[in-house]
Amino acid sequence: MKASYDVVIVGGAVIGSAVAYFLAANPDFNGSVLVVERDPTYRFASTSLSSSSIRLQFSNPINVRISQFGSAFIKDFARTMQVAGEAPPDLNFHQGGYLFLANTAGQEQTLRENHAVQRACGADVVLWGPEELHRAFPHLRVDDIRLASYGQSGEGWFSNTGLMNGFKARARELGAEYVTDEVVAIGRAGDRVTSVTLKSGAVVPAGTVVNASGPRARLTARMAGLDVPVEPRKRTLFVFDCAMTPEGSAAVNGGRLPLMIDPSGVFCRPEGRYFLSGASPVTDPAVDWDDFEPRYDEFETAVWPALAERSPAFEAIKVVNQWAGHYDFNSLDHNLIVGRDPRVANFIHANGFSGHGLQQGPAAGRGVSELITYGEYRSLDLTEVGYERIAANRPFLEKAVI
Repeated sequence: MKASYDVVIVGGAVIGSAVAYFLAANPDFNGSVLVVERDPTYRFASTSLSSSSIRLQFSNPINVRISQFGSAFIKDFARTMQVAGEAPPDLNFHQGGYLFLANTAGQEQTLRENHAVQRACGADVVLWGPEELHRAFPHLRVDDIRLASYGQSGEGWFSNTGLMNGFKARARELGAEYVTDEVVAIGRAGDRVTSVTLKSGAVVPAGTVVNASGPRARLTARMAGLDVPVEPRKRTLFVFDCAMTPEGSAAVNGGRLPLMIDPSGVFCRPEGRYFLSGASPVTDPAVDWDDFEPRYDEFETAVWPALAERSPAFEAIKVVNQWAGHYDFNSLDHNLIVGRDPRVANFIHANGFSGHGLQQGPAAGRGVSELITYGEYRSLDLTEVGYERIAANRPFLEKAVI
């Protein structure tokens, strides 16, 4: 390592590596970048254990625009992230869309209000009544459905580790350095952080520290005498097989199903020949940072009953795999926290994504790089999701949280 670095990024998964890439790729930034990652296997990283999808269907314009940039970036990823001498990275982006279903007057009203925001931002989202929904996906039971919202383009699922590894490889090619170590202390003098201390014993002077440590963001912030309302919340995902193959319109998503969010909150999407599903737990406490034991009972109590009610194709299904990952959950408003800490100007938050980190990673990485390089946002103003709202206990409203 160098004697010091202009920027030290704590956490090298998708958010940290996105920040490193956008800094290294910016011709106006001529500083040095060090990414500190405690586990180079990323075995338990939220990135590696996520359902890796992207949607434009949010209720707040800034979240829509964040995902619009993310979608465009993912589509062009192979070209942008090309590393000399290696094959272009393929994220295998399936633009299957999201399908939100509403069966109450309140849910219907929310979909209509969200749709107005999405269309004003230019998102390719349509509203369907029960008959249109049935024509698109004949295997779905629609008797109770009042309205559906479907993303016709720009939404879908992709390779989670592909996104992370692509950012990392290109960032390294452009000069960012990675070290396998753990930050155990952050030096501070008045209103500035000055260094990071690594578990190996090294003390690294730093011009700016970026907290991209996911569910461990609160631990990292505390080292600098700060706090952030981010905690690990467990989410269990199930991969299942069907005795009956779901049929759909050949004109929509190849005739199967998009990423469907049932009115119950259960979601389901294709995963190769299988399906991936999950649900927000009824009780959702913070868990230990090392607790990755799946909640096996959620399949029988929540996932399977809702899916079996929605489609006869899901009446006879069996689990073939399951795992649990962590949301870096922002307990104030379930939305990202990106920007400088007003108390310590050279400490930057990039965490609290609450399950949206992969899709919001490109915009967050670009935004943080602009703050460091120019002292302001140049592309997309992320001020609304900055730390100031946390300090003021002023939640950022987003109705479309899964």
